[in-house]
Amino acid sequence: MLPNKKSEEISVLFERILVPLDGSEHSMRALEKAVQIAKNCDGKIILVHVYSVLRVGVVPMAMAEPVTLPPELISKLAETVREAGSSILEEAKKKVDAEGVQSQKSLREGHVVEEILRAAKEENADLIVIGARGLSTLKEIFLGSVSHGVALHAPCPVLLMK
Repeated sequence: MLPNKKSEEISVLFERILVPLDGSEHSMRALEKAVQIAKNCDGKIILVHVYSVLRVGVVPMAMAEPVTLPPELISKLAETVREAGSSILEEAKKKVDAEGVQSQKSLREGHVVEEILRAAKEENADLIVIGARGLSTLKEIFLGSVSHGVALHAPCPVLLMK
């Protein structure tokens, strides 16, 4: 039987699939779709979680001035957020591995959109599969600001999952 040219083209196109995760329902659906694509393309999934910790302070909505946080509290906050991100990645990796798909984890600190785009470039991603909305309720009013930023500036195709 002759190989299907269309499936060969797809497998060449999507060998490295980047999946940004924040633990939201949309990001988990994105992971499920990425696993399906990876299985069909003999691809690898790169799991990415980006966290951000304010270094200077917090500006509550009712206040005009930032509230400066003590360094110990910032360190504890950073550790807690990093551990939560690591947990999200570990759970996702277990799901991907259980499906027989090769994967790797990347935990990054910084601006979420910039770090996702940087990861896509560094990993030579062929496809980004991302949830259309994340955890923020404010973002749910619109297409998620992260997914929108990634879709606008990505170096490869982006699949948005609702």
